[in-house]
Amino acid sequence: MAGEVVLLDFWASMFGMRVRVALAEKGVKYEYKEEDLRNKSPLLLQMNPIHKKIPVLIHNGKPICESLIIVQYIDEVWHDRAPLLPSDPYQRAQARFWADFIDKKMYDSGRKVWTTKGDEQEAGKKEFLDNLKTLEAELGDKPYFGGDRFGFADIALVGFYCWFHAYETFGNFSVEAECPKLIAWAKRCMEKESVSKSLPDQKKVYEFVAQMRKNFGVE
Repeated sequence: MAGEVVLLDFWASMFGMRVRVALAEKGVKYEYKEEDLRNKSPLLLQMNPIHKKIPVLIHNGKPICESLIIVQYIDEVWHDRAPLLPSDPYQRAQARFWADFIDKKMYDSGRKVWTTKGDEQEAGKKEFLDNLKTLEAELGDKPYFGGDRFGFADIALVGFYCWFHAYETFGNFSVEAECPKLIAWAKRCMEKESVSKSLPDQKKVYEFVAQMRKNFGVE
């Protein structure tokens, strides 16, 4: 089932990071193609004509779009390697539920922290931290969201970790002060080579976000 695997991605995308981590967890070799999101390649537009977004996984010439769908696809195709989703139907549903929560809540609230100022930013910051506290409550004292094994919900969230420094700097808060268990979880994830080699440096992300703020006129 190996065949040709190509990933269309952008280095700073926490959604692309999910796919990179999943491929690394499964030990899948692939060709990485960096996209310029201001000048999208003909290949990206051809492979994802509906949303025109990264990441796109191209497997044997066929595109799979949307990061969580791609991660599930990777888990199903390379099923002979460490599973990303639990085998128990209830636990599998729970993992999907929390991944969906992360998808619907984290990006938008995080974006408000660095693209706005004043009251709007304060509201975004509160929303962002409330979401993190909800996730921390779900994590509890477990090593990972699914229990003892790194899996689907962890992959859904871990890419946001390398953005925390930017959120904290521009929002003037500390995630660790608010959610210490979540930071301990993130550091645990970073001990895995599949994660540490798939996530960019926090300072590099911060510099990218600082430039984006200037482009948006937030400074």
